[in-house]
Amino acid sequence: MASSFHIENFGCRAARADGESIAALLRSFGAGESLPSEADVVIVNTCSVTAEADREARAYIRRAHRLNPEARIIATGCYAQRSPAELAALPGVAAVVGNSHKALAPEIAMGLMRTVGTTGSGGQFIQVQTAGAAAVAPQVLVDDDFAHSFLAEAPIVPGAQTRPNLKIQEGCSNRCSFCVIPQTRGSSRSLGAEAVLGHVRSFVEAGGNELVLSGINLGRWGRELAGDRRPIRNLAALVRAIFEQTDLPRLRLSSIEPMDWDRDLIAIVRDFAGTRLARHAHLPLQSGSDSVLRRMYRRYRPWHYAEKVVELLHAASSALTLGADLMVGFPGETDHEFQESYDFIRSLPFGYLHLFPFSPRPGTRAWTRYVESAVPTAIVEERMTALRVLAVEKTRGHRAKFIGEELEAITLHTPHGTAKAGRTSGLTENFLPVQLDSVIPANRLVRIRVSALAGDNTLIGRPVTVPEAPAERANSIPETVREIAF
Repeated sequence: MASSFHIENFGCRAARADGESIAALLRSFGAGESLPSEADVVIVNTCSVTAEADREARAYIRRAHRLNPEARIIATGCYAQRSPAELAALPGVAAVVGNSHKALAPEIAMGLMRTVGTTGSGGQFIQVQTAGAAAVAPQVLVDDDFAHSFLAEAPIVPGAQTRPNLKIQEGCSNRCSFCVIPQTRGSSRSLGAEAVLGHVRSFVEAGGNELVLSGINLGRWGRELAGDRRPIRNLAALVRAIFEQTDLPRLRLSSIEPMDWDRDLIAIVRDFAGTRLARHAHLPLQSGSDSVLRRMYRRYRPWHYAEKVVELLHAASSALTLGADLMVGFPGETDHEFQESYDFIRSLPFGYLHLFPFSPRPGTRAWTRYVESAVPTAIVEERMTALRVLAVEKTRGHRAKFIGEELEAITLHTPHGTAKAGRTSGLTENFLPVQLDSVIPANRLVRIRVSALAGDNTLIGRPVTVPEAPAERANSIPETVREIAF
């Protein structure tokens, strides 16, 4: 019987891309995927952006061990990099693999499955001691060099995720006062242009229709190549090369910092938005108060942000879906500063907002501010509630304007219950979830007409055109698997 694994991803889209790459490599090595209750190895791809993210990872590891005491658990990701000892102490953990060594995680997993195979270059997998696992201290691989952090060789194909992530950039060289990412992922590094183009071509050859470019600080792709004579040295040039040198039907850009939307990148939006480039832009905001942004060490002011939004709307049209991250309760945030932020957010045409309370991270500059001037929990929750109400209002207003309009969409893997009711889950090119009133296989590009808005703000629509496909894929997937649209 083939050895099996289960991978559980926490955190951002770039972290999910890491998890997808690990899973793809394990499949290519002959391992099968299974439920955590049945897997030989459970890989927990952790996040550490907040204390709550740490707690969720620990809770999942404990739950996985209770559910399947025989499984060998590998903890990887940002929490594994930041505090490996905490994870190594948990029951069932056989290995802790920091982001610095994440490229070795598939080999370590294969070793823990008692499987010895060969890599594409003919090398042996790492063999990990498994006898008497309960008595053997967990293997811990963490350092500050990040020499083994890129999973560049992993194949990118449409599978459990119709719209997989291709992570082309790792780490961050910014030093925002609240953020641990430079500690957990290192400085900015870029996957080479030829490797990126090769992945895109392979994805298209495998039948892929929509690919998401992701990174920890995506807009910085190629900046460390500035002294190189290669022509593709920034994100705008890379995206243009993808459109010129591959047949990828649709590309989506993940989160990009406001000031990285330069003239060249906005020109790409103007040239391709609504055709091969999704009309969707996620610009992290964090706060709409100038004084708070300064304490955060963010590299823009509110008026800079507003200018970028205007430029993007002019380039992509009002069909653009604009999203942002917002932090509430940064140390010292006054009522006046919160109101400034609230008013600024209300003034902009956001289609969705990701809200989260400030979480103190030891070792960051904001930790000292938190000790000195923490915002009381009750006030943070009041402000979160106000912004949640505003976020719902923004989302519904943005989506309602498309009722009666036609949009391009891609069909997703649909849960059994939805498929049984004769409906299909989809995502429009401008990042709006839609339920279609017919059964269509996953990974189809369709043109839809929006007829209504459901109570949960999902669009209701019907297909206008559905391209023919050479082979039908099953439309639904098990209830234990979910395609992530957002």
